[in-house]
Amino acid sequence: MSKPPIYWSKAVKFLSKDRIMKKLISKYKDKTLTTRKDIFLSLCKSIIGQQISVAAANSVFLKFKKECRGKINPKVVNAITSARLKKCGLSRQKVRGIKELAKKFVNKTFNPRVITKMGDEEAILYLSELRQIGRWSAEMILLFTYNRSNIWPVQDIGLLRAISNNYRKSYLPPMSYVSRLKKRFSPYCSVATWYLWRSIDDEPIQY
Repeated sequence: MSKPPIYWSKAVKFLSKDRIMKKLISKYKDKTLTTRKDIFLSLCKSIIGQQISVAAANSVFLKFKKECRGKINPKVVNAITSARLKKCGLSRQKVRGIKELAKKFVNKTFNPRVITKMGDEEAILYLSELRQIGRWSAEMILLFTYNRSNIWPVQDIGLLRAISNNYRKSYLPPMSYVSRLKKRFSPYCSVATWYLWRSIDDEPIQY
């Protein structure tokens, strides 16, 4: 893992203008958002974890890592047969997604370097062109791998639940209110999201 994003201190000061956010920031001083700086690994983990519990995802990922002999990179994954990947506990759709991902990295039809030159929405669309990667997965990549500062994943159940809990709204909170919070927290929605997640899970999330 790495150091906190360069904007973190500034974001914390900015978000502390909000009473609830100030309380969360004060409560969770122990850790910050970081990045593993490995987009291929992050994409693989994103595909593996879709529509299954955290515990199940961790179990499958450990089997996947073992199959890769600890070296999760495009060349290694590209050389593993679909049958062997399926034995790790991956569905047929997820196997196809991971195999296609590895192939695109190897033949350079997907270039993660261009993402740094894109705006958030453009990057989300580019990432969403990958099999098994939708908007939510793309937002997680921008938040956790690229540490973009203003990601507000409104499809994320955890974020919506945290908003309901902390701002005393019904569940699901009205989208009009979620949009209002986005305006309030911009340009540091990623940091607000991270603290809201912490409020419902003592362990910091890392994709």
